[in-house]
Amino acid sequence: MNAAFAALGRGVVRFKWLVLAVWIVGTIAATSQLPSLGSQVNNDNSSFLPASSPSNKAADLAQPLIGSTSQSQVPVIVATTGPALTASDQAALAAAKTDLSKVDTVKSVTFLGESADGRAAQLLVVSTVSPFDQSGGTTLVNHLQSALGKVPFPAGTQAHLAGQLATNAANQKQSQKQGNLIQGLSILLIIVLLLIIFRALLAPLVTLLPAVLVLALSGALIGGLGSLGLKISSITQLLLIVLILGAGTDYGLFLVFRVREELYRGHEPSEAVAIAVFRVGESISASAGTVIVALLSLLFASFGIYHDLGPPLAVGIAVMLLAGLTLLPALLAIFGRAVFWPSKAVGRERREGLWGRVAGRLVRKPALTLVVGVVIFGGLAVAVTGFKPGGFGGEITAPAGTDAAQGNASLKAHFPQSSTNPTNIVMEFPTSVWQDPTPLAVATSGLRQTGSFTGLAGPLDPRGTALTPAQLTQLHNELGPAAALPSVSPPGSSIPASTYNAYRATARFISTDGRIVQWEAGLKAGDPSSTSALNAVPTIRTQVAHVANEARATANGVAGEAPGLYDVSTVSDGDILRIVPIAVLAIGIVLALVLRSLIAPLYLIASVVLSYLASLGIAVIAFIYVGGQGGITFLLPFLMFIFLLALGEDYNILVMTRIREEAAHRPLREAVVRAVGATGPTVTSAGLVLAGTFAVLAAAGGSGSGGSQVRAIGVGLAVGILLDTFVVRTVLVPSTVALLGRWNWWPSAMGRRHHDEPTDAPPPPPAARAAVTTARR
Repeated sequence: MNAAFAALGRGVVRFKWLVLAVWIVGTIAATSQLPSLGSQVNNDNSSFLPASSPSNKAADLAQPLIGSTSQSQVPVIVATTGPALTASDQAALAAAKTDLSKVDTVKSVTFLGESADGRAAQLLVVSTVSPFDQSGGTTLVNHLQSALGKVPFPAGTQAHLAGQLATNAANQKQSQKQGNLIQGLSILLIIVLLLIIFRALLAPLVTLLPAVLVLALSGALIGGLGSLGLKISSITQLLLIVLILGAGTDYGLFLVFRVREELYRGHEPSEAVAIAVFRVGESISASAGTVIVALLSLLFASFGIYHDLGPPLAVGIAVMLLAGLTLLPALLAIFGRAVFWPSKAVGRERREGLWGRVAGRLVRKPALTLVVGVVIFGGLAVAVTGFKPGGFGGEITAPAGTDAAQGNASLKAHFPQSSTNPTNIVMEFPTSVWQDPTPLAVATSGLRQTGSFTGLAGPLDPRGTALTPAQLTQLHNELGPAAALPSVSPPGSSIPASTYNAYRATARFISTDGRIVQWEAGLKAGDPSSTSALNAVPTIRTQVAHVANEARATANGVAGEAPGLYDVSTVSDGDILRIVPIAVLAIGIVLALVLRSLIAPLYLIASVVLSYLASLGIAVIAFIYVGGQGGITFLLPFLMFIFLLALGEDYNILVMTRIREEAAHRPLREAVVRAVGATGPTVTSAGLVLAGTFAVLAAAGGSGSGGSQVRAIGVGLAVGILLDTFVVRTVLVPSTVALLGRWNWWPSAMGRRHHDEPTDAPPPPPAARAAVTTARR
């Protein structure tokens, strides 16, 4: 392995310009020919749930009414400023229905009725575009708005799109701006931190450039996989930015610090780069390997977002590893000492440094240091028992002034019993309710008496106009299927217009055969995306089942965002319990191979797990006990697992491989001091950069809908990274190494040697000498 990295270092230094050209041309080709990552996003959590989940079963039961969950539904609100809709308004409404039906991908346009005040009417557009296809949804909304703009509505009458799809499309531009802001601020923060760390102008740019290039290249590659069928969520976009910038900066710091160290020892720049690749190439590869292994362990998850998240992010890390071993060394070889200008990276005596002094003190009393650290971290970990999953904090609204904002406001004003994001209560009856509507009255009354719902719209009150069971049967017998009726009642009909329109609207709530019935409800617990609504789901399901039993329904269910989020959090919790042991075992195998030890991986993994639990405990204390939040998004434990359990091993590997390098020809405790002194600045710098990136996420992403949960993610991860960096990696792990002595390396040859007596340092290994010799040529 050492010979391979020595050869790689020689090759990159020799063909540095060719390496740079291949990366630039390859990135341009990929980004221009492959679809973008954003165009392949699927944002629906519940669509990634197992088919057996209760919310998916309910959606399947309601399919005759709400359509396939793979289809989009867009309400259209036509409202007048006059006292009531006129005949001209009705004619324009009919024209709108016809024109909307001609829009590409539109499957049907259904009239849902007039408002109780007679001043508005509602249509429902159903499209074959997936409601979670961000690009297709935006295109559909644009086409629908264009079609409505061509309808000659009378003066004072306006038509607007409403609902989730229109709201999501309106928010997409804002989200893109926010994502660009996070990425831009992250890059700016990293550059500023690296300027402070290196006290040089080019070093930050050279360190960061490969990560920026990889971010573009891996985004295109993952987008290409998405076009082939891989499901990609918006969390993939978010994690890819932070993961690539974080890991890329880590690998860059590993290499650049070692290059500077070799320059301080008197080597020429090309020699320093070749030696650095030889020395830290294995550490970088092993670090990337642990992250890739942890990500691929997500394939064992039941929750689709987790299951499908592993492969695309693993691709990103693999590309970042390749760049860290080829592109970055090539850049360092090209710029040479100029990378560190105006600092003078020339030969000088080695300085002990702050972390060397810290390590010197802790190895004198390693047992005390370790015990104190374990007790404190263990106490923080206890707080994890108070973790409660949360929603996303509140209603998702469209930006002010947009067509969707006006449509949602009109829907709320004229159809108060409706919701832009309803919860669907569905029941199946053994016989048609057209012949025996009695169960409808029983079910409607029962649902209202539960006290869990607001604005309940259903077959006996479709759009604010009440119908009795007897009227419903009479209207069906006289008029036939509601879905087939024209916009106005037949000439000479004695049926009042309000009653006629109410019956037409029942097509939304009763299937053609009369056996499937649904109600659309607002939740008294709060917006469906909120934690309070999520927590209310078990009670609501129990109440609905009881009402369905009283109404003699043979099946029932509750669908919508809140039930979907509840099922997602439940499945997510189970996945974490299943995935963590698998990932721990896989990472342990990688560590054992890299460190040639069966003992070191045990306490290294234990340290990361303890740090993970302590950091999650701090988040629980800060946001639930102190902040008073009802819960924290179910994504937080998972994200902390990815970044602390996986990336935390990066620093472990760097520290431990350096300790092993120093211990090969020094007493172990002296080796610990020298290794921590040499790697401490690298580890803490990398930790500060990664924590700073999460702090940007908390600040820039913590506004607007769901901002409190985004803030919790950012703050929780930032605190966890800082703890892991400044306590676990630089204090607790070195203390453990000092305590175990030669047993750290058992059963390798180093584990059979005593390291208590100093020995003369041997010359560099042949591979290292070869790397230097070739670089000089």
